[in-house]
Amino acid sequence: MQLNYKTFGQGPPLLILHGLFGTLDNWQTLAKRWAGHYTVFIIDQRNHGRSPHMDAHSYPLMAEDLKAFMEANWMYEANLLGHSMGGKTAMQFATHFPDMVNKLIVVDIAPKKYPGGHETIVEALNDLNLATIEDRKQADSILAERIADFGVRQFLLKNLTRNKEGGYRWKMNLPILTRDYEAILENITADENFDGPTLFIRGAASNYIDDTDLPLLQKNFPAAELKSVADAGHWVHAQKPEELFQLVSTFLEEQ
Repeated sequence: MQLNYKTFGQGPPLLILHGLFGTLDNWQTLAKRWAGHYTVFIIDQRNHGRSPHMDAHSYPLMAEDLKAFMEANWMYEANLLGHSMGGKTAMQFATHFPDMVNKLIVVDIAPKKYPGGHETIVEALNDLNLATIEDRKQADSILAERIADFGVRQFLLKNLTRNKEGGYRWKMNLPILTRDYEAILENITADENFDGPTLFIRGAASNYIDDTDLPLLQKNFPAAELKSVADAGHWVHAQKPEELFQLVSTFLEEQ
């Protein structure tokens, strides 16, 4: 399986992994900024964007996908950044293949099981009848009946694409993501610790990482530090891109 990706710049490799229902395009603006000092790879994870649709979705599988991607691109060590689901993939990878990670950055996710929270979104997406949709505006209007947040709807509708023969389809593998949603909520399984430099970044207005999680973060990532971005929720990169850019840049430049 070959993951879809884009690459920018030159220098040490920096790999970026998006979250659930996201695509590599969510990180393109920041990737181009980091490209001044790094060879940046933004990657569609399995069952997302233009990467292959597979019949299973789990963190061990996504970590193996990433290992194969690195080896196919002649990379045997890289800086790794992941947001949300992508952050768990990054943590899974770092604790299974620690020698392949230089520095690890995890955005607004902890290595623990979460109780859910996307059920309304998953149901709304599955109930959207793509056979009758005439345009994105109509799709947005239908989703608005169950998903009030305009920004969330626009984020989700980036997954909607036209068929050549007419009509619409999802870029993401919605049936498998729906079926394996519980696996996406699960904790990572750590083979060993990742002792390298690790930065956890949380949105101060998000509830994905709280102060009591710090011992958990440092259990498998003993060098981990936790920093907060004020006035940011879960989508730190979209809400406070400048603050995130500076935090990540400083961390990567540290010796």
